[in-house]
Amino acid sequence: MTTNTVQLHRVFKSTADRVYRAFVHPDALAKWLPPHGFFGTVHEMDAKVGGKYRMSFTNLTTGGSHSFGGEYLELVPGQKLRYTAQFDDPNLPGQMQTTVTLREVFCGVEMKVVQEGIPAVIPAEACYLGWQESLILLAQLVEPEIRE
Repeated sequence: MTTNTVQLHRVFKSTADRVYRAFVHPDALAKWLPPHGFFGTVHEMDAKVGGKYRMSFTNLTTGGSHSFGGEYLELVPGQKLRYTAQFDDPNLPGQMQTTVTLREVFCGVEMKVVQEGIPAVIPAEACYLGWQESLILLAQLVEPEIRE
């Protein structure tokens, strides 16, 4: 089965801890991960190695939704996340794996993302576009340092 891989790189004016928490807190993930035009719902999240998660993206225009879930394979706070994802839709077969690495740099945190095993029916360009939109939202979440 042919699959796609995407690789992304971004530097945030934030901390590795805040970026990491945006991946493992259900409300944070629902806020930034869905690309423009969608909203996210986290149905389950057990953010520990071997723990599972489930979420869905819903299209605000049509009301259509697609759901997916997976397992956390590696979690190193402030440094690395590795997890699987599989769509519930049988037309989007296979299992994807995403690896996120974080590294503190002088102006914030560098993030590298590798997502492998993307079903061939999803063009790599569409994945890049979706990730770019999501990363804009992630920056808006993690860059402000709001002291209460």
